[in-house]
Amino acid sequence: MKLSSFITRHMEDILVEWESFARTLQPAGSEMSALALRNHARQILHAIALDMDTVETPSQQYQKSKGLAPVAVGAETAASTHGALRHLSGFSLTQLAAEFRALRATVLRLWLPQVKALSEDRTRDMVRFNENIDQALAEAVATYSQKASRTRDTFLAILGHDLRSPLATLAMAGEYLARAETGNEQTAAVGIRVRRSAATMNTMINDLLEFARSQLGSGIPVSPQAGDLGQVCRWAVEDIGAAHPDCRFEIETQGNLECRFDAARVQQLLSNLLNNAVQYGSNGLPVLLQVAAGDSEIVMRVRNHGSPIAAESLAAIFDPMFQLAATPDQRDRPRTSLGLGLFIAREITLAHGGRIHASSDAYTGTEFIVILPRR
Repeated sequence: MKLSSFITRHMEDILVEWESFARTLQPAGSEMSALALRNHARQILHAIALDMDTVETPSQQYQKSKGLAPVAVGAETAASTHGALRHLSGFSLTQLAAEFRALRATVLRLWLPQVKALSEDRTRDMVRFNENIDQALAEAVATYSQKASRTRDTFLAILGHDLRSPLATLAMAGEYLARAETGNEQTAAVGIRVRRSAATMNTMINDLLEFARSQLGSGIPVSPQAGDLGQVCRWAVEDIGAAHPDCRFEIETQGNLECRFDAARVQQLLSNLLNNAVQYGSNGLPVLLQVAAGDSEIVMRVRNHGSPIAAESLAAIFDPMFQLAATPDQRDRPRTSLGLGLFIAREITLAHGGRIHASSDAYTGTEFIVILPRR
């Protein structure tokens, strides 16, 4: 009997096995109804049987074996819907994959005893069946992963938004305590520390929200206006200097820095690069910001001295949540660092139509170079 015909005729037997296995996937499976456990399994099997009876070219066969079979734009397959619903039901990605592994084993275990001779046609049946299982698994995993990522990023966005109100109260308390008329020098010192901590937390929340926005597909918005980039660079150095009074900053500008850019975003970009330079630079050595204007582009360089960054780390340094290991000669990083600053710096640069890259060696130090069009 052809495998596709076997699947259609013995659908219920296969579904019973599917349901039984799904119920063993704890904790989600134990509390679900039979209908929920069988979720889209019948449609998946029907789609597999139908495809196995469809003529297929060698190219289509190869693509399907890689889980790359084309899907109509806007269409949602039974397997992809199954992946989304398993995510909502609390199944792990490993458990989702296990369902398809068990389905493959179940169908072959029930069908093979009825095969009298393993002919070329029956071998082809098994190949086509395995291709379809691989394709269905790929579709289910892709949708599950998309739902998981969106849930995580939405949670981060909500968390960041809800933290703003108590943080504003904390910042106000710091401002009040720092006033000379509020108390004594000790009280003022406490206020300054509270204010500084609130500023650090605000930066983290902003990074968190920018990351969530970029992952949810909206990107980081920019509103370019004509302005003086040199002035924005000075503001960024002043702000970071206030946050790190023990660190020395140097700024060098060259040429006409009038151009079109989003001042707030570029200041955020520079603040992230300068803060990174402070965290990973050697104590006692300055952080340098150089800005040079060309005919069509403006180049900004942020350089610090310290232990060189390994090539493999440089390749991933702009990835979200990536953090370098601290070395003894580097300043302690804030424990609350999220590893999002360089990722956001890259996103702001790209939103301006610019480029960013990093280099590092033991002689010249670590340098981040941002190139923005003058527009």
